[in-house]
Amino acid sequence: MSDADKPLVLVVDDEPAQRALLRYNLQAAGYRVSMASDGEEALMQAAENPPDVILLDWMLPRLPGIEVCRQIKARPETRSAAVIMVSARSEEGDRVRGLETGADDYIVKPYSVTELLARVRANLRRVRPAASGQVLQVGDITLDTERHRVARAGHELHLGPTEYRLLGALMERAGKVWTREALLDRVWGRDVYVDTRTVDVHVGRLRKALCAQGGDDPIRTVRGAGYALE
Repeated sequence: MSDADKPLVLVVDDEPAQRALLRYNLQAAGYRVSMASDGEEALMQAAENPPDVILLDWMLPRLPGIEVCRQIKARPETRSAAVIMVSARSEEGDRVRGLETGADDYIVKPYSVTELLARVRANLRRVRPAASGQVLQVGDITLDTERHRVARAGHELHLGPTEYRLLGALMERAGKVWTREALLDRVWGRDVYVDTRTVDVHVGRLRKALCAQGGDDPIRTVRGAGYALE
């Protein structure tokens, strides 16, 4: 899996030692990691580089985690991220408040790193199934992420690495209209400069591969917006 394919986890904690510990363990588990030390920085990081999973401490400087969660879930570009609220608050009422604000999961301090990584994997299966070893199916198209194989109507297809990642993104959010910029971020990564017209070229190659054995073109072009897999 290339770095661009790796899921991104945003760690939000005001304790440097805790951030360093989480970063080490998450990177060892195969994730990309970004970090923020306060609530306002967390919102800025999430907006600039939308993560797949956010480990969000409740008690933060400048803006509490509960408000960060509310704003993340209110913004279209970040609402699909899985938010795992991390807190020393163990009362049922605090858990309920965190979940009602939009958190997808809640873990109480002190916790084991093993448990935390298990929670990250569990939430990742929901938000990024293509990155978690699942078999995706949309219509007659199947993508086996563990075996790295693609088939349509039972016929195995041979895709280049870019077309494979592109199909994975489209299948994860079937029906969603992806802008060219969003596909660039997901497939190529934010640190790589690629012209948006490159997206059109690779979509064309993917269409050709998907229709090589017949069948309708499953990729819809949305004028002025981008592409969607129907």
